[in-house]
Amino acid sequence: MRALLLAAGTGTRLRPLTETLPKCLVPIHGRPLLDYWLDLVFAAEYERALINTHYLPEPVRDHVAASPWRSRVDLVHEPCLLGTGGTVLANRDYFGGDSFLLAHADNLTDVDLRAFAARHAARPADTDLTMLAYRTDMPQSCGILEVADDGRLTGFHEKVPDPPGNLANAAVYMASPAVTEAIARIGRPVVDLSTEVIPQFIGRTLVVEHRGYHRDIGSPESLALACAEFPKHRPPPRVPVEGET
Repeated sequence: MRALLLAAGTGTRLRPLTETLPKCLVPIHGRPLLDYWLDLVFAAEYERALINTHYLPEPVRDHVAASPWRSRVDLVHEPCLLGTGGTVLANRDYFGGDSFLLAHADNLTDVDLRAFAARHAARPADTDLTMLAYRTDMPQSCGILEVADDGRLTGFHEKVPDPPGNLANAAVYMASPAVTEAIARIGRPVVDLSTEVIPQFIGRTLVVEHRGYHRDIGSPESLALACAEFPKHRPPPRVPVEGET
């Protein structure tokens, strides 16, 4: 199984911090955000991870080249941003026709990606997408979900002023090949997953609520909250360093 970590954003709201630092390398307790994601992915025994770049790609390339995961990480550069769905479509061959993890790497989370993949594998036969959800304290800035008793997505409200609840899309998915096929049918290279694809899968998406930590670090206020809330001394998942036996 493979993962796609979306890391191409410009981090406009985090300037001036992101004027010289890509958003995925913003530090939390001295560790780049991207490292937390790679810990989670490889502790869950995903085979490989693909990271897309756009803004300030050189620091990301240098960071990955110096990391213990360099032999299991692939990079793809987008001269023009393709949108979440467009990046999936452009790299569809990377996943070999299998389900894959898709995650926005500008969130800080402690989700168990092995358990999340297992929930996807055991999903109802007529569902194609598994979506991680969490309870947010800023529902107006999130995609808010309505969910049936059996866990199916029944409504999706992307950043509306009066959201019907606080169960939010965590922007972490397990996607079957049917999702990629739906993106391809749109017929454009630039596609937004939230507004153009997820609405097609209402009723065909399993929602899994994460009870642990999850926060978007896209603004100075949310970054400060993440640094205050996230356990500073939490040991990361043990990932074998390249060359270990």
